[in-house]
This record gives sequence, C-alpha cells and structure tokens, in this order.
Amino acid sequence: MKYFARKALAAELVSALRGELAFNDAHNGLFLAAPRRTGKSTFLQRELKPALEQQGVVVIYVDLWADQQRDPATLIAAAIGNELAVHLGVFAKTAKATGVQTVTVAGIKVDTSSIGKLDGVTLTEALRALHMKAKAPIALIVDEAQHALTSLAGETAMAALKSARDQLNSPGNVNLMLIMSGSDRDKLLRLVNTTGAPFYGSRIQLMPELASDFIEHVAQLVEAHRPDLNPVDRGLLIQAFKTFGSRPQFFATAIDHALSPLTGNTERFELVLLQLAQGQQQQDESHMSSEYLSLRPVEQAVLWRLLDQGSRFRPYDAEALRFYKAKVGAPVSPAKAQAALESLRERSPALVWKSARGEYSLDDIAMIQWFEKLLAAESWPPIVEIL
Repeated sequence: MKYFARKALAAELVSALRGELAFNDAHNGLFLAAPRRTGKSTFLQRELKPALEQQGVVVIYVDLWADQQRDPATLIAAAIGNELAVHLGVFAKTAKATGVQTVTVAGIKVDTSSIGKLDGVTLTEALRALHMKAKAPIALIVDEAQHALTSLAGETAMAALKSARDQLNSPGNVNLMLIMSGSDRDKLLRLVNTTGAPFYGSRIQLMPELASDFIEHVAQLVEAHRPDLNPVDRGLLIQAFKTFGSRPQFFATAIDHALSPLTGNTERFELVLLQLAQGQQQQDESHMSSEYLSLRPVEQAVLWRLLDQGSRFRPYDAEALRFYKAKVGAPVSPAKAQAALESLRERSPALVWKSARGEYSLDDIAMIQWFEKLLAAESWPPIVEIL
C-alpha cells in the first residue's frame, strides 16, 4: 500500500524542536509515546528525520531495540561516534595514515582509533565536536528510549545527553535537539517524572494516531484500484482499523487479502475486512490467554498482580505476598516471587520488563487491554477450554 505521509505533523514537530513555537517545550526534549506497530518508528525515520535534514540539521537515529544484546549506552555512543566519523572524514583518515593517534576538534581530542566507540570521549564532548565540525544543529532520535533504563550505563547515558543539551543550547539558540520515543508511556515516564530522572520536568506526549485522513487515503486508493467497489464505506474502514489496534501493517495486509481474487470472497470488501480484523483480535487475545495458562501457578499470580497494580506494583511487600498466597494456595516467599519474575522476563517474547533500579512493568501493554476486557466480562482469569 502506498505510504501515507504526515507532512504537517512532521513540520509542526520540527518547528517545536527548533524552539519556534511560543508555548512548547520540545526544544528541551521531545518525548513521544505510541503503542507498538502503530507507525511511530516509520514516521520518525521516513518523515521527521528528512524534515529536520531539510532544515540543515544533522540527524542521528538509534533504535535501542535493534540489538538487545548490546548495552543501550553502547548503541547511543556508537551512533554518535559513527556520525562524528563521517564528518571528520578525510581529516581523520589522514591523521591515521600519518600515525597521529588523536585529532583535535574544537579543542577536544578525539582518538582516531576509537571513532565510533567514543573511548575516552564523553558524549557531551563528542556532540560538541560534531556540532563544531558540521557547523549545524544536531538532532538525536532515540527510538524505544525506555530501554536505556534497563542498564545503569544506559541511565548514565541519558543523564549525559541532558547535560549535553544544557551545555550546547542557550535561550534562542538550539544546537542539540533530543527526541525520545517509546512504545509504553508508563516506562517513558521514568525518564521525566521524579526528581532523580534524567529529564525531570519534561512531559510525555502521545503521538497522534492515524485517523480519518489516513482512512480517506486508503479509501481513495481502493476506489482507484477497484472502481467497482465505489463508494468505499469509510465508517466500516475506521471500525476495522481500530479493531486492528490502529496498526497499519496488519490493516494493509488484510486489505490485500480482502481484495484478492484468489480468496473467492462474495461479500462486500469492507465486511470481509472487518471480519479479518475481528479474527485477528480474537487470535491475539487467544494467544495471550494461552501464554498465561502455560505459566506455573506462582508466575500466574505474580503476572496477575502486575496486571492489576500497574505502576503501583511492589513485588515483595506484605500485601503482594498475601495476594500470591491466596492465588497459589500456599505461602510464596520473596525469593520465589523474584524467581517467577525472572522467569517471566526470560520468556521469548518477554512478558515482564525490568529497569536497572529493579522496577517492573509489563513488556507489552496490549496485555492490559486484554486483562481489562476479561475483567469487564467477568471472565478473569482465563480458563482451559475443554473441547
């Protein structure tokens, strides 16, 4: 399906990041939250990045989930170092060829053998060197930024980026723009909501979901491709899209299936699409139920407590231990609860996320909607269906 561009949104964010909007704090850091697979990363790479570059900004993009085997701090440092290496270019290569171990940029000594690793060079120094060499503002986009909190080095890197922002920027002069995105607002909040958080005082903004203008775009594509389906029912398309969790990839795949002559569909295209959306929703919920039922009793009890408590979850307090005992039917020690949490983290895909400070959260927030739906239907906890 042809890509749907959101140029107006990208342009507005660029203006905010450059400090051009009177009542917007994005120049001190833009924090965007959006559920997984709803188009956030695609927008950042295909629209916000090029829009910034058109304004002469040097843009560095790093996805902290791209390689979960590496420390988030290492990924951030490598991304900055690689961009610095590009701008040093021939200058650094000539230094290496002549045996010179370091080059000096804006008074900062950079080890030419460690460009990309930043060994011995702080993030602030590297960003300042890059700014001076490029003679342009810098924008650092950190996708899935909440993952930085899973390591102490990642937390330190976040604090270093805040320090770099404070040193490179001044009133009316934005030289370093920071864009932090995440698929879970609650996790991203840990970067801003306590006095010890790296970006305390900033606020999380929910990225606008694809809405009626996207549906209009899709409807026009279908009508151009299949004139016999005119007019396409926009209302049913919106209903199907929301049932897919506003996830454009799932939506596009289903449209392709619904329009395919090989499926032998005799119903209206929109009705087939809605049926596919409902089927996907049932499949997702069935998968989560199966995951839950495959857990050991202690793991089920701990996950249940986490689903119920959310950000208030305290895994080892007296109330939690009483909850586990009531669900398991036997006392559960803090050690057993911890072992259950670690087991939930080690599953593939993981069910539980843990910060470097020992805070726990659901890995996929879609489980909350599933949990609340079953609660509302008085169908919690799920049970094994006997065929």
